[in-house]
Amino acid sequence: MKVLKLGIPKGSLEANTIDLFKKAGWRITSDHRSYFPDIDDPEITCKLVRAQEMSRYVEDGTLDLGLTGIDWIMENSSDVVVVRDLIYSKVSAQQARWVLVVREDSPYKSIKDMEGKRISTELVNFTKKYFAEKKINVHVEFSWGATEAKVVEGLVDAIVEVTETGSTIKANKLRIIQELMKTNTQLIANRASWKNQWKRKKIEQISTMLYGSLQAMGKVGLKLNVAKENLNKVLSLLPSLKSPTISSLSSKKWFAIESIVDARAMRDLIPKLLEAGAQGVIEYPLNKVI
Repeated sequence: MKVLKLGIPKGSLEANTIDLFKKAGWRITSDHRSYFPDIDDPEITCKLVRAQEMSRYVEDGTLDLGLTGIDWIMENSSDVVVVRDLIYSKVSAQQARWVLVVREDSPYKSIKDMEGKRISTELVNFTKKYFAEKKINVHVEFSWGATEAKVVEGLVDAIVEVTETGSTIKANKLRIIQELMKTNTQLIANRASWKNQWKRKKIEQISTMLYGSLQAMGKVGLKLNVAKENLNKVLSLLPSLKSPTISSLSSKKWFAIESIVDARAMRDLIPKLLEAGAQGVIEYPLNKVI
């Protein structure tokens, strides 16, 4: 049987990735004692791999397909096919940022102040290249963890760390000097696998379904009925991906409307729709929007 080898990012993205695949139609069962999760598709096998290493295993063919960030693809200088951007996170759909951080009371105000200074980070290769391109000489050392504590305790002059909201940085009385790069999750494929007709078709199936699930996040379906004389008033209230779907009912004086709406808007939107003449309003969840 033909099989596609899929890498699931171990760690902070693991639960989100498994949940995303579930919404896309694949049930992955992960056991903390095993690095080989089960998946309900005989054409796919899974392996848990740290996001930092994923692109290397995809590049050398150990894996056909995997999910990791742009940051680790650049850090490893990996030669892989980027199949799809998958912007998602635990907190929001915004991109994470790698930033240069110092203590709140530090005298350093800009990256130029880093000349000759010591910086700690997991993203060593990228950081070295970034400062080299700016012609700023710095000493970059690898951080094995607790990176923020190193600058708090004065072990290094600055750190390069990843953040989404910046709240943890502020909570530790640290200050961002500069954003170095934005990153988000990528679906990546091995180049030889991408050229294989069967594997490419399977990869494209996964890509389409994952993207559809991401598009549906935070959205709901909306159905309602409205009399002809109130149709324009109701339509003026409806946001939509394109245009709402309008169908005639058995009575020519009534129409059925269907649309896709931001879930957060519904609490304010439904009362307005009712006031405008809508009836039989139904809100329903979405798994995919393709």
